[in-house]
Amino acid sequence: MEDEDVLRIRNLSVALPIGADRAHAISDLSLDLRRSEILCVVGESGSGKSVTALSTMGLLPRRLRADSGQILFKGEDLLRVPPVRMRGIRGHSISMIFQDPMTALNPLMTIGKQIAEVIAVHGGASRAERQRRIYAILDDVRLPEPERIANAYPHELSGGQRQRAMIAMALVLEPAVLIADEPTTALDVTTQAQILRLIQELQAGHRTGVLFITHDFGIVAEIADRGAVMQNGLLVEFGDAEQVLNRPRHPYTRSLIAAVPTLAPNRCARTAVARELLSVRGLEKSYSSGGGLFGRSARVVRAVHEVDFTIRRGETLGIVGESGSGKTTVARCIVRLLEADSGRIELDGTDLRALGGADMRRYRKRIQMIFQDPYASLNPRLKVGRLIAQGPLIHGTSLDEALERAYRLLDLVGLDRRAADRFPHEFSGGQRQRIGIARALALEPEVLIADEPVSSLDVSVQAQVLGLLADIRERFQLTMLFITHDLRVAAQVADRIAVMREGLIVEYGPVEDIFGNPRHPYTRELMDAVPGKDWAIPNADDTVARPSDGG
Repeated sequence: MEDEDVLRIRNLSVALPIGADRAHAISDLSLDLRRSEILCVVGESGSGKSVTALSTMGLLPRRLRADSGQILFKGEDLLRVPPVRMRGIRGHSISMIFQDPMTALNPLMTIGKQIAEVIAVHGGASRAERQRRIYAILDDVRLPEPERIANAYPHELSGGQRQRAMIAMALVLEPAVLIADEPTTALDVTTQAQILRLIQELQAGHRTGVLFITHDFGIVAEIADRGAVMQNGLLVEFGDAEQVLNRPRHPYTRSLIAAVPTLAPNRCARTAVARELLSVRGLEKSYSSGGGLFGRSARVVRAVHEVDFTIRRGETLGIVGESGSGKTTVARCIVRLLEADSGRIELDGTDLRALGGADMRRYRKRIQMIFQDPYASLNPRLKVGRLIAQGPLIHGTSLDEALERAYRLLDLVGLDRRAADRFPHEFSGGQRQRIGIARALALEPEVLIADEPVSSLDVSVQAQVLGLLADIRERFQLTMLFITHDLRVAAQVADRIAVMREGLIVEYGPVEDIFGNPRHPYTRELMDAVPGKDWAIPNADDTVARPSDGG
């Protein structure tokens, strides 16, 4: 192995079980990771990125097996070392940051004990030395009050703090290789920026080779030294990050980059808007937490405070902000999945908060919602046709007419009519989101509320769903409230933007003004945190076909 290469993957193939959609999860993969570099592996779901990471860590599920190739670390082939030797390497010389720290961390152990366990398993140290190293690494990952964090359980920390704790656990023994599997996907844009900066600093300080798995080309532009692009288990592009981002050679890479939304507002998509349709005035919503046991007093959390906005007919208002800013609470109050404490929610002059059950049911036809997680919001026991027809049936439409409407909507959202006879779990994430859109349109609403509808989708599928929503909006002159934490997406879909922070709207105006000249410090902070914000996305090659979102 060359001195500069800390990890070498040679001709690796990992077989899938019989009956899978292809023979191999990874086919003939060869990659080098150098010491002191960040190599980003990019691709959509099913491309083989995570299987590459799990193969290197010796953590492949039993149904998968590496049937050829080598993974060389300091002269040893990790595919052929005994299990006891692999346990010595894993966590000590090669560590991994997992995508979801809440499921990867032990909920029954404090953060300090979990880090101490890593130290103890790999050679141990005195109790005083373990304590010193735990506090030092927690301080290195910028966690406040290391002693308090060390004594906290995972559920007592925020998402960003949990991810920092997992990074601390991965780095406490100063590994030569760090594998980061989508470590920022579920984080807010500002927390994401902090984690990326932290990984860069720690990687440079420890001369660690980082294999960073992502589907976000903005992250590649922000941190990568080199980039590798995978498609259906094959490595289709590999080179310096600057070349991959700005002069991609493979059609698949060009199609992925073409699907990345820009921060420049999409002015050509704007339509003329008419009179006000939805008005929110003085909206308030608070929650109480704690209290009731052992004499503890309840704590009141103000989720939404004095929120005012209007949406004109045919217009899209984008609400942006971090988790906990109140975005989703506003949406749920509007459709009365939550009851607001005070304020007015007027649809065409009628205050929805004043309506009783039967009257509200009639108005609910006019406002429908697309949820963030289509899998969780679709009844797994109902076939798709019945799911879409359910709303019209409740409102008195005959079964035949409701099913015929479901077939037409499946056509509209780009799915075959035969999808009506399948269950939600039989579809990909992008296809399930299309089903969610069809269900929301079944009652022919005037207002569509979309709550983070593309946040969990691959970049090309995201582009397709956004294009579908734009087409539906134009075709039916729909009014939309679009909630997102992704400023690139907001720039492409919104006519006006409301920026929320801690329950308040801190900035509100036309999308061109918000993106061109943000006035509030928080808005500027969000803009500065967008990964790859300075990357000028190259023009798409019109001859390149975009990837499909097929299951």
